[in-house]
Amino acid sequence: MRILFLVVVMLVAVAPAMAATETERLVIETAVGERVFNVEVVREEAERNRGLMYRKRLARDAGMLFDYDPPQDVAFWMKNTYVSLDIIFIDVTGKIITIAAKTKPLSLDRIPSHGAARGVLEIKGGMAAKLGIKVGDRVRHALFKPQ
Repeated sequence: MRILFLVVVMLVAVAPAMAATETERLVIETAVGERVFNVEVVREEAERNRGLMYRKRLARDAGMLFDYDPPQDVAFWMKNTYVSLDIIFIDVTGKIITIAAKTKPLSLDRIPSHGAARGVLEIKGGMAAKLGIKVGDRVRHALFKPQ
């Protein structure tokens, strides 16, 4: 019994480190300067389906970048998502095509891309407006191929 208890304690202590996701640098070029984020990049269907669900906090400079290859019309929702997000839809060249600002936590309403998205960036709700991020701004990251 004591060994089982130790194994459980060790797993609980190690689990957060095992779940840690590496981040990549992403830059948004705005009219008022560059805005830098450290983003988790999700490429697999299961990762995309989970997204930022169940998280209670999101740092101001953090986010999640969803990889859609090939580019496609997509729609998101806020099911099981406890924090408000700005959802930024980005075309293949890195141009922002749509911003859904301050989404409503836990909502099942569809949030459409309104065009083929190569990537979708989720950041803390309200940050896009606060940082001057607008439709037409450019995103620099390895996913996007500038013209």
